Amino acid sequence: MLRPNSFDDLVGQEHLSSPDAPLRVLCEKNALGHSFFFGPAGCGKTSIARIIAKTLDMPFYEFNATSIKIDQLRKIFEQYKNALQKPLIFIDEVHRLAKNQQEVLLPVMENNSILLIGASTENPFFSLTSAIRSRSMLFELYPINNDSLNKLLERFLKDLTIDADAKEYLVASSGGDARAMLKLLEFASNLDKHITLQNLKSLRPNALSAGSSEAGVHYDLASAMIKSIRGSDADAAIYYLARLIDGGESADFIARRLVILASEDVGNANPQALTLCTSTLTTVKNIGYPEARIPLAQAVIYLCASPKSNSAYMAINKAQQMINNGVMLDIPKNITQRNEGYLYPHDFGGYVEQEYLSKKLNLVELKSIGFEAKMKDWLQKLKKSPKNSID
Repeated sequence: MLRPNSFDDLVGQEHLSSPDAPLRVLCEKNALGHSFFFGPAGCGKTSIARIIAKTLDMPFYEFNATSIKIDQLRKIFEQYKNALQKPLIFIDEVHRLAKNQQEVLLPVMENNSILLIGASTENPFFSLTSAIRSRSMLFELYPINNDSLNKLLERFLKDLTIDADAKEYLVASSGGDARAMLKLLEFASNLDKHITLQNLKSLRPNALSAGSSEAGVHYDLASAMIKSIRGSDADAAIYYLARLIDGGESADFIARRLVILASEDVGNANPQALTLCTSTLTTVKNIGYPEARIPLAQAVIYLCASPKSNSAYMAINKAQQMINNGVMLDIPKNITQRNEGYLYPHDFGGYVEQEYLSKKLNLVELKSIGFEAKMKDWLQKLKKSPKNSID
């Protein structure tokens, strides 16, 4: 597959590649610092890293965090120790870097003897040390939209012919993944230089993921299923699940949505919902269709019949909003590692009143629903108990 050679050749990710995009401006001014990209597969993370290396005229070294060796890195660092030109080190799946590997990177990041670019399908900042995060920038990439995929496709159809329905399926079934689209086209062209829907479906019977159809039907169906579960309408939820399956949605995509809903909308009103949905995600990854439809249906019905609470979702949103607004509270000394004045709750029957926050907050509002009602009642009784102090 041909990769773009410049920002102008890049299809999609205009927020990074347009002439006034901060990333591109920094590159063209030779002022780009260590950066991490995250986004779905096939959206251009590696291509952008290579474009950056070419724009900055830097030697390019590409690694994957699952197989990278510290000795490999050290050899490169030593090679460019006194060189006038520094290399660009690109590490894919960067969220898998071990702590000792991150520690090896830190000194060369600090003295800027290399330019580090990392990429991942997950947000890597949650797995990187604070020292690396503070020295880096984070850029998010998005699934490539269908208009951009169509433009890209035209570049590779010069020696091929393709039916209209085949072209639509080629784009729609790729789920915003340019690499997957071009790979399918490559395999189909090896069968016949005239691309037909039948040949494409013989190679890829189902769509890769949601949100990839021209009319956005998959997004609407997923939204309808989630809202039906939230509204406890089991018939509607099962119907939309069947539509999603029939439309070619991957089983693990659907299961991931159910895992999210189990915490966001059911939460502690029925804690078992998250366990069931997590098991469903593992199950469908291992068995695939057609059998995967059965545990998916079981999970959907269970979620519909569960009491609903979004207290956990609301609580973490409130806390993050406070932190984003600059509310950084000092940690009371009694609960730091120094344990100055810490009271061990088990020495007081399981609970003792002491300071855990330097300022009183009201982030968690438990509801009187399902199991959460018992949790609320227990916490209220606990704080009224005569054992709640050392006096």
